[in-house]
Amino acid sequence: MNAFFKLNIMKSYIIAFVFSFIISCQNGYKDVKPVPSERQKNWQEMEYYAFIHFNMNTFTNKEWGYGDESPSTFNPSELNTDQWARIIKESGMKGIIITAKHHDGFSLWPSTYTEHSVKNSPWKNGKGDLIKDLERSCKKYGLKLGIYLSPWDRNHPDYGKESYIKYFRNQLTELLTNYGEIFEVWFDGANGGSGYYGGANDLRKVDKKTYYDWKNTHKLIRELQPKAVIFSDAGPDVRWVGNEKGYANKTTWSNIYRDSLYAGMPNYNKFSSGQEYGTHFIPTETDVSIRPGWYYHPEEDDKVKSLEKLIDIYFNSVGLNSSLLLNIPVDKRGLIHENDAKNMLELGRFLKTTFSNNLIKESKITYNDNNHSDNKLTDKNINTFCAFKSKKNNVITISFPKLKEADVFTISENINLGQRIKEFKLEVKLKDKWVLIEEGTTIGTKRLIKFDPIEFQYLRFTIINSKDIPLISEIGLYKSPELK
Repeated sequence: MNAFFKLNIMKSYIIAFVFSFIISCQNGYKDVKPVPSERQKNWQEMEYYAFIHFNMNTFTNKEWGYGDESPSTFNPSELNTDQWARIIKESGMKGIIITAKHHDGFSLWPSTYTEHSVKNSPWKNGKGDLIKDLERSCKKYGLKLGIYLSPWDRNHPDYGKESYIKYFRNQLTELLTNYGEIFEVWFDGANGGSGYYGGANDLRKVDKKTYYDWKNTHKLIRELQPKAVIFSDAGPDVRWVGNEKGYANKTTWSNIYRDSLYAGMPNYNKFSSGQEYGTHFIPTETDVSIRPGWYYHPEEDDKVKSLEKLIDIYFNSVGLNSSLLLNIPVDKRGLIHENDAKNMLELGRFLKTTFSNNLIKESKITYNDNNHSDNKLTDKNINTFCAFKSKKNNVITISFPKLKEADVFTISENINLGQRIKEFKLEVKLKDKWVLIEEGTTIGTKRLIKFDPIEFQYLRFTIINSKDIPLISEIGLYKSPELK
């Protein structure tokens, strides 16, 4: 093949690429950077999963242990991880993240690298491995398993020294190689302070930006669990929502300038809404406990969040482009307390009933000035979507043959190609007049709009402004059950 012929082939490839790129742009299919990784996409589809705070603090009635507790203190009488998994599954959650080691340094698995673990507790005569039990229960009930490992260890004598990082990574390696596939690795932002530290009983502070050498710790996780997302205040895959109340921001961009964040940083909340033109895709996770505390305290048995409160939290987390991590403080028996279980299961029934029937499947949908009978907007598949013609004032109109009563509207962007929408409004037509239900900013993975039940025949959703041509993958309209 001569050089002239090779050159012409190359020119043809370049022209074909440029042409296809132009067509792609015209049709609104180009990426709007940043975009999610495959592991982030899989994580976002989970939406709602459980945090289990169960460890030494459960038995000392503390939130943060000092690190001087005796392993003999850990002795649940009826520990049953199947009970956890069954209730969590029936509550509509899709996974469990367990506090394998909290700040006090006590390990829920028989770690080779410390004596401060279940292997020196009376539970199962020191032969127990709670993480292994939970792994089996998760598999039994079709749940994914996640690991919380506190970077701060108030028990270990080397905390604050370079040698501790090797210990920390050794324990992390145990957790990521011995318990099957892990969906999320969770790192707390609390780092450094007073502690037992092997009997030193002193104050140890660390440089939160540099001490842990996070770059190489993340590299280790990628090698051992390539499908797992990594959570911390700053990501790199999932970041903190900025509060522990259960509420994401009304404006929530998944985009962030990653270098503007680090774990444990002061004034974190100034970035908690994300940044419209951020360089990295790092969506938020909303963590909240079903009780006032993260660990079980018997005096809080009557302070479990009500069904109404849990519903409100769900709509203001999952419904605001975030994921919901609901903490369940397992009690001293080793069981989810009856009061917690009751409200969890009620929430699960509410969500299942509410989202079981998408009324929009009975409607006529109009967008881009055309009627559409396809099911791209209701097939629960993010890879199918409708694309609009411009960045501004795009309207989806939904009409029913007769009056429908509803109180929940949901809409999702095709986040695979980047978050785009900046401003929207939702209206219904009442007595020949369009009435505003909600106006807002971002949508992202999912926006849920809860309103008082209304009977109407026509509804319209207007995308007022967008970074690029909007791509909508799903819409839904539902009627939730009345609360008793």
